[in-house]
Amino acid sequence: MSKEIAIDGTIYDAKTGRILRVERSSNTQPGARASEVHARTQRSRTLQRRYLNKARTISDIKAHAKSAAAQTAPKPAAQVTEPPRPTIQKNRSVKRTPQPITHPDVVRFAKTIPQPPAPETPDVGPVKNAVVQAAEQKRQAAAVNQERTVLPSQVIKQQAIESATKQMKPRAERKEVAQPKKHSKLRQFISTANTALAVMLLGAYFTYLNMPALSTRIAAAQAGINASYPSYQPSGYSLNGPVAYSEGSVVMKFASNGSDENFTLAQTKSNWDSSAVFENYVKPNAGRNYSTTTINGLTIYTYNNDAAWVNGGILYTIKGNAQLAPSQIERLATSL
Repeated sequence: MSKEIAIDGTIYDAKTGRILRVERSSNTQPGARASEVHARTQRSRTLQRRYLNKARTISDIKAHAKSAAAQTAPKPAAQVTEPPRPTIQKNRSVKRTPQPITHPDVVRFAKTIPQPPAPETPDVGPVKNAVVQAAEQKRQAAAVNQERTVLPSQVIKQQAIESATKQMKPRAERKEVAQPKKHSKLRQFISTANTALAVMLLGAYFTYLNMPALSTRIAAAQAGINASYPSYQPSGYSLNGPVAYSEGSVVMKFASNGSDENFTLAQTKSNWDSSAVFENYVKPNAGRNYSTTTINGLTIYTYNNDAAWVNGGILYTIKGNAQLAPSQIERLATSL
Protein backbone atom coordinates (compact mmCIF):
# COMPACT_ATOMS: atom_id res chain seq x y z
CA MET A 1 0.00 0.00 0.00
CA SER A 2 1.40 3.43 -1.00
CA LYS A 3 2.20 5.84 1.83
CA GLU A 4 1.80 8.93 -0.36
CA ILE A 5 -1.27 10.49 -1.96
CA ALA A 6 -1.05 12.90 -4.91
CA ILE A 7 -3.80 15.53 -5.31
CA ASP A 8 -3.47 18.15 -8.08
CA GLY A 9 0.31 17.88 -8.12
CA THR A 10 0.67 18.08 -4.24
CA ILE A 11 2.03 14.97 -2.51
CA TYR A 12 0.52 14.28 1.00
CA ASP A 13 1.45 11.73 3.65
CA ALA A 14 -1.25 9.02 3.73
CA LYS A 15 -1.24 8.75 7.54
CA THR A 16 -0.61 12.26 8.79
CA GLY A 17 -1.87 14.33 5.84
CA ARG A 18 1.25 16.46 5.96
CA ILE A 19 2.36 18.04 2.67
CA LEU A 20 5.52 16.31 1.47
CA ARG A 21 6.21 18.14 -1.77
CA VAL A 22 4.55 19.95 -4.65
CA GLU A 23 4.95 18.77 -8.25
CA ARG A 24 4.05 21.21 -10.96
CA SER A 25 3.11 20.15 -14.49
CA SER A 26 5.68 20.79 -17.17
CA ASN A 27 2.95 21.84 -19.62
CA THR A 28 2.29 25.04 -17.67
CA GLN A 29 3.83 27.94 -19.45
CA PRO A 30 4.98 31.01 -17.66
CA GLY A 31 2.81 33.33 -19.66
CA ALA A 32 -0.42 31.27 -19.52
CA ARG A 33 -3.67 32.75 -18.19
CA ALA A 34 -5.24 31.70 -14.95
CA SER A 35 -8.37 30.50 -16.72
CA GLU A 36 -6.29 28.21 -18.94
CA VAL A 37 -4.23 26.79 -16.13
CA HIS A 38 -7.07 26.10 -13.62
CA ALA A 39 -9.96 23.78 -14.44
CA ARG A 40 -13.47 25.12 -14.68
CA THR A 41 -15.98 24.72 -11.87
CA GLN A 42 -17.88 21.44 -12.15
CA ARG A 43 -21.34 20.54 -10.90
CA SER A 44 -21.37 19.00 -7.47
CA ARG A 45 -21.92 15.23 -7.39
CA THR A 46 -21.82 14.68 -3.71
CA LEU A 47 -25.63 14.69 -2.99
CA GLN A 48 -27.87 12.29 -4.96
CA ARG A 49 -31.29 13.85 -4.48
CA ARG A 50 -33.09 11.12 -6.31
CA TYR A 51 -32.53 8.69 -3.47
CA LEU A 52 -34.10 11.01 -0.82
CA ASN A 53 -37.78 10.99 0.19
CA LYS A 54 -39.95 13.98 -0.49
CA ALA A 55 -40.36 16.35 2.44
CA ARG A 56 -43.62 15.99 4.36
CA THR A 57 -45.93 18.85 5.32
CA ILE A 58 -47.05 19.77 8.84
CA SER A 59 -50.44 18.22 8.37
CA ASP A 60 -48.88 14.85 7.44
CA ILE A 61 -46.68 14.97 10.53
CA LYS A 62 -49.68 15.64 12.83
CA ALA A 63 -51.70 12.78 11.31
CA HIS A 64 -48.80 10.38 11.72
CA ALA A 65 -48.41 11.38 15.35
CA LYS A 66 -52.12 10.78 16.12
CA SER A 67 -52.09 7.30 14.63
CA ALA A 68 -49.00 6.37 16.58
CA ALA A 69 -50.56 7.58 19.80
CA ALA A 70 -53.75 5.55 19.21
CA GLN A 71 -51.77 2.39 18.73
CA THR A 72 -49.72 2.82 21.89
CA ALA A 73 -52.61 3.93 24.21
CA PRO A 74 -53.37 1.40 27.13
CA LYS A 75 -56.70 -0.33 27.40
CA PRO A 76 -59.20 1.02 30.02
CA ALA A 77 -59.27 -0.95 33.29
CA ALA A 78 -62.43 -2.24 34.99
CA GLN A 79 -64.22 0.33 37.15
CA VAL A 80 -64.06 -0.31 40.94
CA THR A 81 -66.87 1.03 43.10
CA GLU A 82 -65.68 2.75 46.25
CA PRO A 83 -67.62 2.33 49.56
CA PRO A 84 -69.53 5.41 50.74
CA ARG A 85 -67.57 7.72 52.97
CA PRO A 86 -68.96 8.47 56.47
CA THR A 87 -70.28 11.96 56.95
CA ILE A 88 -68.67 14.07 59.65
CA GLN A 89 -70.94 16.35 61.58
CA LYS A 90 -69.55 19.61 62.86
CA ASN A 91 -69.76 20.26 66.58
CA ARG A 92 -71.08 23.68 67.16
CA SER A 93 -69.76 23.88 70.72
CA VAL A 94 -66.09 23.66 69.81
CA LYS A 95 -64.02 25.76 72.21
CA ARG A 96 -61.18 27.74 70.78
CA THR A 97 -57.89 28.04 72.50
CA PRO A 98 -57.82 31.34 74.39
CA GLN A 99 -55.28 33.85 73.25
CA PRO A 100 -52.50 34.55 75.76
CA ILE A 101 -52.71 37.84 77.63
CA THR A 102 -49.59 39.90 77.06
CA HIS A 103 -48.27 42.86 78.97
CA PRO A 104 -48.22 46.15 77.05
CA ASP A 105 -44.50 46.59 77.82
CA VAL A 106 -43.69 43.15 76.44
CA VAL A 107 -42.98 43.14 72.76
CA ARG A 108 -41.98 40.36 70.47
CA PHE A 109 -39.06 42.10 68.99
CA ALA A 110 -36.56 44.35 70.70
CA LYS A 111 -37.03 48.02 70.23
CA THR A 112 -34.70 49.57 67.78
CA ILE A 113 -32.33 52.01 69.41
CA PRO A 114 -32.17 55.16 67.33
CA GLN A 115 -28.68 55.76 66.13
CA PRO A 116 -27.35 59.31 66.15
CA PRO A 117 -27.19 60.73 62.69
CA ALA A 118 -23.80 60.65 61.12
CA PRO A 119 -22.14 64.04 61.00
CA GLU A 120 -22.51 65.61 57.67
CA THR A 121 -19.30 66.38 55.95
CA PRO A 122 -19.56 69.88 54.54
CA ASP A 123 -18.89 70.16 50.91
CA VAL A 124 -15.73 72.00 50.12
CA GLY A 125 -16.44 74.73 47.68
CA PRO A 126 -14.27 75.45 44.74
CA VAL A 127 -11.09 77.34 45.58
CA LYS A 128 -9.90 80.03 43.28
CA ASN A 129 -6.40 80.02 41.98
CA ALA A 130 -4.10 82.30 43.98
CA VAL A 131 -2.94 84.12 40.86
CA VAL A 132 -6.52 84.70 39.67
CA GLN A 133 -7.59 85.88 43.14
CA ALA A 134 -4.67 88.33 43.36
CA ALA A 135 -5.52 89.69 39.92
CA GLU A 136 -9.18 90.21 40.94
CA GLN A 137 -8.14 92.01 44.14
CA LYS A 138 -5.87 94.34 42.18
CA ARG A 139 -8.65 95.02 39.71
CA GLN A 140 -11.13 95.80 42.51
CA ALA A 141 -8.60 98.06 44.26
CA ALA A 142 -7.99 99.91 41.01
CA ALA A 143 -11.74 100.34 40.52
CA VAL A 144 -12.14 101.70 44.07
CA ASN A 145 -9.27 104.14 43.53
CA GLN A 146 -10.85 105.35 40.32
CA GLU A 147 -14.22 105.86 41.99
CA ARG A 148 -12.70 107.64 45.01
CA THR A 149 -13.01 111.38 44.78
CA VAL A 150 -11.04 114.02 46.69
CA LEU A 151 -13.35 115.81 49.12
CA PRO A 152 -12.76 119.42 50.15
CA SER A 153 -11.46 120.14 53.62
CA GLN A 154 -14.76 121.69 54.74
CA VAL A 155 -16.68 118.51 53.86
CA ILE A 156 -14.12 116.32 55.64
CA LYS A 157 -14.37 118.53 58.74
CA GLN A 158 -18.16 118.34 58.70
CA GLN A 159 -18.06 114.55 58.38
CA ALA A 160 -15.65 114.30 61.33
CA ILE A 161 -17.94 116.50 63.46
CA GLU A 162 -20.98 114.39 62.59
CA SER A 163 -19.10 111.15 63.39
CA ALA A 164 -17.97 112.52 66.78
CA THR A 165 -21.50 113.74 67.55
CA LYS A 166 -22.96 110.29 66.83
CA GLN A 167 -20.47 108.64 69.19
CA MET A 168 -21.37 110.99 72.07
CA LYS A 169 -23.70 109.52 74.65
CA PRO A 170 -26.79 111.44 75.74
CA ARG A 171 -26.76 113.16 79.12
CA ALA A 172 -29.07 110.55 80.65
CA GLU A 173 -26.60 107.73 79.86
CA ARG A 174 -23.51 109.51 81.13
CA LYS A 175 -22.05 108.43 84.44
CA GLU A 176 -21.99 111.11 87.05
CA VAL A 177 -18.60 111.82 88.56
CA ALA A 178 -18.64 111.14 92.25
CA GLN A 179 -17.99 114.23 94.33
CA PRO A 180 -15.03 113.96 96.68
CA LYS A 181 -15.93 113.45 100.27
CA LYS A 182 -15.52 116.39 102.60
CA HIS A 183 -12.73 115.93 105.10
CA SER A 184 -12.94 116.99 108.65
CA LYS A 185 -11.47 120.29 109.86
CA LEU A 186 -8.59 118.49 111.56
CA ARG A 187 -7.57 116.81 108.34
CA GLN A 188 -7.81 120.10 106.46
CA PHE A 189 -5.61 121.82 109.05
CA ILE A 190 -3.01 119.06 108.92
CA SER A 191 -2.96 119.15 105.14
CA THR A 192 -2.57 122.96 105.11
CA ALA A 193 0.23 122.82 107.67
CA ASN A 194 2.11 120.17 105.69
CA THR A 195 1.82 122.22 102.54
CA ALA A 196 3.08 125.38 104.26
CA LEU A 197 5.99 123.49 105.79
CA ALA A 198 6.96 122.02 102.45
CA VAL A 199 6.89 125.49 100.87
CA MET A 200 9.03 126.92 103.66
CA LEU A 201 11.59 124.13 103.36
CA LEU A 202 11.72 124.53 99.61
CA GLY A 203 12.15 128.28 99.97
CA ALA A 204 14.90 127.84 102.54
CA TYR A 205 16.68 125.40 100.25
CA PHE A 206 16.58 127.81 97.30
CA THR A 207 17.66 130.64 99.62
CA TYR A 208 20.61 128.57 100.78
CA LEU A 209 21.60 127.87 97.21
CA ASN A 210 21.30 131.53 96.22
CA MET A 211 22.77 132.93 99.44
CA PRO A 212 26.23 133.65 97.95
CA ALA A 213 24.64 135.50 95.03
CA LEU A 214 22.41 137.51 97.40
CA SER A 215 25.37 138.28 99.66
CA THR A 216 27.40 139.41 96.67
CA ARG A 217 24.64 141.75 95.49
CA ILE A 218 24.30 143.28 98.96
CA ALA A 219 28.08 143.71 99.21
CA ALA A 220 28.24 145.24 95.70
CA ALA A 221 25.52 147.71 96.63
CA GLN A 222 27.40 148.69 99.78
CA ALA A 223 30.73 148.97 97.88
CA GLY A 224 29.23 150.95 95.03
CA ILE A 225 30.42 148.69 92.19
CA ASN A 226 28.76 146.24 89.81
CA ALA A 227 30.21 143.05 91.33
CA SER A 228 28.82 139.56 90.60
CA TYR A 229 29.10 136.00 91.90
CA PRO A 230 30.70 133.50 89.46
CA SER A 231 28.33 130.94 88.01
CA TYR A 232 31.25 128.51 87.67
CA GLN A 233 33.34 127.20 90.53
CA PRO A 234 36.33 124.87 90.14
CA SER A 235 35.54 121.31 91.13
CA GLY A 236 36.16 120.67 94.83
CA TYR A 237 36.04 124.38 95.84
CA SER A 238 33.26 126.28 97.60
CA LEU A 239 32.70 129.70 99.18
CA ASN A 240 34.45 129.95 102.53
CA GLY A 241 33.04 132.63 104.83
CA PRO A 242 30.93 135.71 104.10
CA VAL A 243 31.44 138.03 101.15
CA ALA A 244 33.66 140.95 102.27
CA TYR A 245 33.41 144.43 100.85
CA SER A 246 34.99 147.86 101.17
CA GLU A 247 34.74 151.14 99.31
CA GLY A 248 34.95 150.21 95.64
CA SER A 249 35.95 146.57 96.28
CA VAL A 250 34.27 143.15 96.90
CA VAL A 251 36.28 140.11 98.01
CA MET A 252 35.19 136.46 98.28
CA LYS A 253 37.31 133.51 99.40
CA PHE A 254 37.06 129.91 98.06
CA ALA A 255 38.62 126.94 99.83
CA SER A 256 39.14 123.30 98.86
CA ASN A 257 36.85 120.73 100.45
CA GLY A 258 39.61 118.18 100.98
CA SER A 259 42.84 120.14 101.42
CA ASP A 260 44.33 123.45 102.59
CA GLU A 261 44.34 124.99 99.10
CA ASN A 262 42.40 128.19 98.63
CA PHE A 263 42.17 131.24 96.41
CA THR A 264 40.69 134.77 96.76
CA LEU A 265 38.66 136.42 94.01
CA ALA A 266 38.71 140.24 94.25
CA GLN A 267 36.66 142.67 92.16
CA THR A 268 37.90 146.30 92.30
CA LYS A 269 36.61 149.38 90.52
CA SER A 270 39.27 150.58 88.00
CA ASN A 271 39.69 152.64 84.83
CA TRP A 272 42.56 150.53 83.50
CA ASP A 273 42.65 148.66 80.21
CA SER A 274 44.56 145.43 79.46
CA SER A 275 47.83 147.25 78.72
CA ALA A 276 47.58 149.25 81.96
CA VAL A 277 46.90 146.06 83.89
CA PHE A 278 50.05 144.52 82.44
CA GLU A 279 52.25 147.56 83.08
CA ASN A 280 50.90 148.47 86.52
CA TYR A 281 49.97 145.08 88.06
CA VAL A 282 51.28 142.00 86.21
CA LYS A 283 54.79 143.16 85.29
CA PRO A 284 55.74 144.39 88.81
CA ASN A 285 54.47 141.08 90.39
CA ALA A 286 55.45 138.50 87.75
CA GLY A 287 58.24 140.03 85.76
CA ARG A 288 58.74 137.88 82.67
CA ASN A 289 57.14 134.68 84.09
CA TYR A 290 53.60 135.15 82.82
CA SER A 291 51.32 133.90 80.03
CA THR A 292 48.62 135.68 78.09
CA THR A 293 45.27 134.15 77.00
CA THR A 294 42.56 135.86 74.96
CA ILE A 295 39.01 134.49 75.16
CA ASN A 296 35.65 136.15 74.49
CA GLY A 297 37.37 139.55 74.17
CA LEU A 298 39.13 139.20 77.53
CA THR A 299 42.93 139.32 77.92
CA ILE A 300 43.85 137.15 80.90
CA TYR A 301 47.35 137.28 82.40
CA THR A 302 48.37 134.25 84.47
CA TYR A 303 51.56 133.86 86.52
CA ASN A 304 52.48 131.38 89.23
CA ASN A 305 49.03 130.56 90.79
CA ASP A 306 47.61 134.08 90.26
CA ALA A 307 45.69 135.76 87.43
CA ALA A 308 44.44 139.24 86.48
CA TRP A 309 42.18 140.78 83.82
CA VAL A 310 39.92 143.78 83.37
CA ASN A 311 36.34 143.94 82.06
CA GLY A 312 33.73 146.70 82.19
CA GLY A 313 35.71 149.03 84.45
CA ILE A 314 36.35 146.31 87.05
CA LEU A 315 39.74 144.75 87.76
CA TYR A 316 39.52 141.02 88.57
CA THR A 317 42.39 139.35 90.42
CA ILE A 318 42.95 135.79 91.71
CA LYS A 319 45.48 135.09 94.45
CA GLY A 320 46.25 132.03 96.55
CA ASN A 321 47.98 128.66 96.66
CA ALA A 322 45.32 126.72 94.71
CA GLN A 323 46.72 124.80 91.74
CA LEU A 324 44.17 125.98 89.17
CA ALA A 325 44.51 124.91 85.56
CA PRO A 326 44.45 127.56 82.81
CA SER A 327 41.12 126.15 81.55
CA GLN A 328 39.59 126.55 85.03
CA ILE A 329 40.74 130.18 85.22
CA GLU A 330 39.28 130.86 81.75
CA ARG A 331 35.89 129.40 82.68
CA LEU A 332 35.89 131.33 85.95
CA ALA A 333 36.64 134.60 84.12
CA THR A 334 33.94 134.10 81.48
CA SER A 335 31.31 133.17 84.11
CA LEU A 336 31.50 136.62 85.80
